[in-house]
Amino acid sequence: MSMLVVVTESVPFRLRGRLAVWLLEVRAGVYVGDVSRRVREMIWEQVTELAEQGNVVMAWATNSESGFEFQTYGQNRRMPVDLDGLRLVSFYPVENQ
Repeated sequence: MSMLVVVTESVPFRLRGRLAVWLLEVRAGVYVGDVSRRVREMIWEQVTELAEQGNVVMAWATNSESGFEFQTYGQNRRMPVDLDGLRLVSFYPVENQ
């Protein structure tokens, strides 16, 4: 079991309801819980099936250099990048500014 955090933006209410079955919604669109790898993978399947035009980031505790891992779904200005095995976040440039 490991700590899991899911943050959603502009996702359908049915996905938010589905996430609330397994995780605690501590703020609008922010879910936390302590789940197994199997449950985490099942939750991610639900995210990819139900998020539609929204975007989601899921982060969980691991035994890695940073102590966590994350994955994203949907369009967002933030882009995950791998730098020598360390996961970081880069930003796409702001358009039309």
